[in-house]
Amino acid sequence: MYIYTHQPEGKPERRDPVNTTIACRKAQLSDVEALYTLIQGYAEKGIMLPRSREALQRHIESFIVAEEDGRLIGCGSLFRLGADLVEIRSLGMAEGYKGKGLGSRIVDALIEEARNMGVPKVMALTYAVDFFNKNGFEVVDKEIFPEKVWTDCVHCAKQNCCDEIAVLKTLA
Repeated sequence: MYIYTHQPEGKPERRDPVNTTIACRKAQLSDVEALYTLIQGYAEKGIMLPRSREALQRHIESFIVAEEDGRLIGCGSLFRLGADLVEIRSLGMAEGYKGKGLGSRIVDALIEEARNMGVPKVMALTYAVDFFNKNGFEVVDKEIFPEKVWTDCVHCAKQNCCDEIAVLKTLA
């Protein structure tokens, strides 16, 4: 479990601030409904692929979630595309938690999972290039990932007009 403290937004700074603890942990089946709600919010805006409840249940072990006071406030998952490549998927934060470092904490946890799996390369398709650059990823040509193209992109409505940017991090 990965833990860090966070001063809640909108709370006044005090000399002795009261921090809440945000924990990043492996997802559990009891997280499916909250994951579904968070991911659907992004999918409805067209910035994340939707995931059915059934798909979330089948792949729950691939998710890292962040929670504060028992409330799910962020998530991300890893999907193995090959022996040496995983993809970060479904990375999202609840409103009020964007821009506070939570996404980076989840990415760090996912990268640690990739290391534990012995996978040397982590990629993502994203609109948030600056975020991934700050986390050590580099922009690459998405055509270098035929595993991704033939796994998911063939089913995507944006297949022939994809506007997402591919990023890659090679682990040391």
